[in-house]
Amino acid sequence: MKLHHVGVAVADLDEGIRHYESLGLKLAHRERMDAYQVEVAFMGERPWIELVAGTTPGSGVTRFIETRGPGQHHVAFAVPSIALELARQTAAGALLIDKAARPGAWGHKVAFLHPKDQGGVLIELVEESH
Repeated sequence: MKLHHVGVAVADLDEGIRHYESLGLKLAHRERMDAYQVEVAFMGERPWIELVAGTTPGSGVTRFIETRGPGQHHVAFAVPSIALELARQTAAGALLIDKAARPGAWGHKVAFLHPKDQGGVLIELVEESH
């Protein structure tokens, strides 16, 4: 596995983009993902910083910010095959949030490992589409 991106929860995506641009990072990709009630922006170059903002009051990211405040949300790793990695994690006894890949940003496939089983860190697996 290689680091793909670090996810950072932000209350306001435009403000988050301006902040990271002030640090010298350029916006690489921005996408609204209504199925997950989020909008994301990837900043810089790989490994990226992914800014994640909730688009509804009930979204998971909005609730995350309400309880924990803005900041690091997850760490994502690129894997050649999510199906194989989930099978490996299952065999190792890991607690999975996703038992199969789901659509992610940029058309990639993604799956999440539960933070209770990952030292308190939400882990995202990313199988790139290109």
